[in-house]
Amino acid sequence: MSLSAQIMEHIKDAMRAKDTVALEALRSIKSELLLAQTASGSKEEITEDEEIKLLQRLVKTRKESAKIYTEQNRPDLAEPELAQVAVIEKFLPAQLSEAEVETVVAKIIAETGASGIASMGKVMGLATAQLGGTAEGKTISAIVKKLLV
Repeated sequence: MSLSAQIMEHIKDAMRAKDTVALEALRSIKSELLLAQTASGSKEEITEDEEIKLLQRLVKTRKESAKIYTEQNRPDLAEPELAQVAVIEKFLPAQLSEAEVETVVAKIIAETGASGIASMGKVMGLATAQLGGTAEGKTISAIVKKLLV
């Protein structure tokens, strides 16, 4: 089942359950999917990789907003953002632990023979492509820096 169809089913369930937080998060996913599909000017489905990147961007945005609200002593605004993160993350693949990411990055560094911070871009490109939606870019970047220095 495509992501769009899954989202529509969950929207119906959230409406029946009168779950406003989930409904808001699901509607934002649906909106972003429609925008991504029509951005290219065609009605073609977007790829699974693009869907994952879109979902990761939505999660990242909400986490950043929640962090700002928390710093400004506004837990009333931070809580709904974090609740939406939980709803959106249900549609993402399981995230790898830092140890698992470190193992993959170490393997990439060994295969490419990369050394020093100058090779970071090359390693980041390969790691991001290989890890896909299973790890955040920030985590990958921190591990690459740690292993290359």
